[in-house]
Amino acid sequence: MPTPRSRHRRTTWPAALALVPLAATLTACGGDAEPAAAAAGEARGEVGIGALSHGAAKPATLKVPAVASLHDELPQEIKDKGELVIAVGALPAGSPPLNYIGSDQKTLTGSESDLGRLVAATLGLKPVVRNSTWENMFLGIDSGKVDVAFSNVTDTEERKRKYEFASYRQDNLAFETNKSESWTFTGDPAVLAGKTVAVSSGTNQERILLHWQRQLKKKGEKLTVKHYPDLNSTYLALSGKKIDAYLGPNPAIAYHTRTTEGTPRATRSAGTYSGAGSALQGLIAATAKKGSGLAKPLAGAINHLIDNGQYAKWLASWNLSDEAVERSEVNPPGLPLSDS
Repeated sequence: MPTPRSRHRRTTWPAALALVPLAATLTACGGDAEPAAAAAGEARGEVGIGALSHGAAKPATLKVPAVASLHDELPQEIKDKGELVIAVGALPAGSPPLNYIGSDQKTLTGSESDLGRLVAATLGLKPVVRNSTWENMFLGIDSGKVDVAFSNVTDTEERKRKYEFASYRQDNLAFETNKSESWTFTGDPAVLAGKTVAVSSGTNQERILLHWQRQLKKKGEKLTVKHYPDLNSTYLALSGKKIDAYLGPNPAIAYHTRTTEGTPRATRSAGTYSGAGSALQGLIAATAKKGSGLAKPLAGAINHLIDNGQYAKWLASWNLSDEAVERSEVNPPGLPLSDS
């Protein structure tokens, strides 16, 4: 499952990642993760997305010409190098649909590395994707071995002490129900009254769900919260209608709903909610070393992709359209210090 600290202090995904030297983990197989581009049939000015996704994405090839004005905004050392070294923290187990090993059992694929390559092409740079553990991804940024992380990193005020950000996706939770269900969560916990919802223990979404449970209890309404030892058990309970919904990370739920389409176990997303709570829309951001001068051209490239429609195509390919942002911002308000 996806990396645990991609959101904030209380983990959203339970997998633990071990420390591994970055030099030994440049991709899932120990080298720079460029086969994904070749597997998608990329040519100059084109970027393949959604390759080898185990059915989680709808593959596409997008025309992405370089934008000279954005290239000119890059730090001189990046222009001289001609490469954008992109970090993802997907080892050891991967985090579908964000970054994980593809259906050929060797190639790194996922929505995050796809966006990194789209941004690199827009900036007129060769993408070099390096995969490591979550901890070593940040060590790579700190040391200068990598330029930027595209790896589901939440914008927080704590992280701004060391890093600069260019936002590109909402940081959302989602309710997953059986396909036959028709209710949708729009932010009002009243819709959960009388329902049984599963959630992973010790997570941010559990904290939010228990808060709603207390609110409903004060009104004389009941929300039953269930915990299961793993996702397989959770999904067995959902398909067996022992629970009404599962509350989890939106990207993971988007992956599961896409891969169960057309099966007896088909599910649907029944609404999303900010991972930062009601007071702030959480944001996922490209992450570079503070003072590197990369955040501004990165945001410019993302906004160019938004304006020409390629950003929407990228999200749609990975079933993540409900996490779209209107614009990429440089260092937008992040999760407060008290909760990051």
